[in-house]
Amino acid sequence: MDIRPLADHPGHVPVLARWHHAQWGHLYEDWTLEVAEAELRDHATRRDMPTTLVALEDDELLGSVSLVEEDAPELRNHGDAWLASLYVRPEARGRGLGALLVRAVVAFAADQRVERLWLFTPEHESFYARLGWRARESATLRGTPVRLMDIRPA
Repeated sequence: MDIRPLADHPGHVPVLARWHHAQWGHLYEDWTLEVAEAELRDHATRRDMPTTLVALEDDELLGSVSLVEEDAPELRNHGDAWLASLYVRPEARGRGLGALLVRAVVAFAADQRVERLWLFTPEHESFYARLGWRARESATLRGTPVRLMDIRPA
C-alpha cells in the first residue's frame, strides 16, 4: 500500500468526488458533485496546500484525505488548516488505513509549516483522540452536531 499525492494519480478524481459527495454532501450547502469534482481536480494539480493524498494498492484506490485551508465556512474563524475528507472505502476498512492517512496528512502539514491543524467529526472523536487529536468544542453544521478537534503537527 502506498500513500501518494492525488497529483500523481489524477484519473481517480471522479471516483473520489463521488465518494466524498455521497459521504458529506449533506453537511454543505451548495456543495454539488460537480463542485466536489472541481475541488479535487484543483487538488490534483498541487503538491502543497490545498491538496489530497490517496491510498493505493496496486493502483487500486482505497481511500483519501485532504489538507485544506477551510473545511466549512461556518468554522473559518477556528483556523486556516484543516484535515478534511478522510475516507476509506468500505472493503478496505479495518486494516489501519484511516490511521495511516491521518498520520500522512499530519506529517504533510508539518512539512507545510502548519502550526495548528483542525478537523471536525460528527462521530469519530475517539478515533482521532487515539491519534493525538484534542477535542476543543462542539458545533452544528446544517443540523448535524460535530466535534472540533486540533493537533499541532510536529
